[in-house]
Amino acid sequence: MIRKANLSQIDEILQLTRACAKAMIAKGIFQWNEHYPSRNAFEDDIKRDELFVFTKNDCILGTVVVSTLKDDIYNAITWLTPADAHSVYIHRLAVHPDFQGQGIAQQLMQFAEDYARENGFLSVRLDTFSKNNRNNTFYTKRGYEKLDPVYFPKQSEFPFYCYELVL
Repeated sequence: MIRKANLSQIDEILQLTRACAKAMIAKGIFQWNEHYPSRNAFEDDIKRDELFVFTKNDCILGTVVVSTLKDDIYNAITWLTPADAHSVYIHRLAVHPDFQGQGIAQQLMQFAEDYARENGFLSVRLDTFSKNNRNNTFYTKRGYEKLDPVYFPKQSEFPFYCYELVL
């Protein structure tokens, strides 16, 4: 079941994202670290009603942020739709490593895309780490077009690729 997250779930969400970070680092993917994702980011997501969780038997197995907030770093990107288009931004998509490969990320993205369509958005935008081949393949197979890179120095010296799906 996918539903909005609440503040009482922050610790469980952080445990999940830390497990994801540890698993990625073990594979040489330095996408997440002690700076990201942060408690403050998730608290802000919940305050904006933009953080969703995938639960099974009252356990959080995955999360996704579906946001209307456009980060300043995206201002330089050449999007497929106009820069000021009515778009949603996907952040912090995560599935606990013990439950990956079961289609949960697909369900979370389908939820986000359906939400965007149902609410009249023109596109779905996101970024993912250039060295995370699994994620880059995942979004390409879903029909997202790879665009310009952005850099998050606190996370990595390598770029993150922006993607957009026009609805």
